Amino acid sequence: YALAHAIFAGADVLLVPSRYEPCGLNQLYAMKFGTVPIVRATGGLTDTVEEFNNEQDSGTGFKFKQPTPLALEEALFRALDLFTERPGTWQRLMVRGMKRDFSWKRSAMEYVRLYEKAIADRKSFLDGAGPR
Repeated sequence: YALAHAIFAGADVLLVPSRYEPCGLNQLYAMKFGTVPIVRATGGLTDTVEEFNNEQDSGTGFKFKQPTPLALEEALFRALDLFTERPGTWQRLMVRGMKRDFSWKRSAMEYVRLYEKAIADRKSFLDGAGPR
């Protein structure tokens, strides 16, 4: 693991131009180690990488929708522009990715909340009030 962690930590960007990606872990590892992901918006990549927004100074990476060289190039240029022209904004982008919590503990808590809501909705339905 140490070599893989060192590679992720030493990279500036991770490029994941997948046509299909049911989950993907590489972008999660990249963000954990401060590497900014540039991904095709598909599957788990869409779910885990938030598009950088310049006006709001938010997001965790860069996405492109179409599986074409031109779409990939455009995302790369957006990332390179930010990296070279606004290093402070780039550093905040890296830190936001590092702060993301993809732990099982967080996921389990989301499931607990979902189940609690389902139980409350079921009780409400049985009491005649209908779902909330």
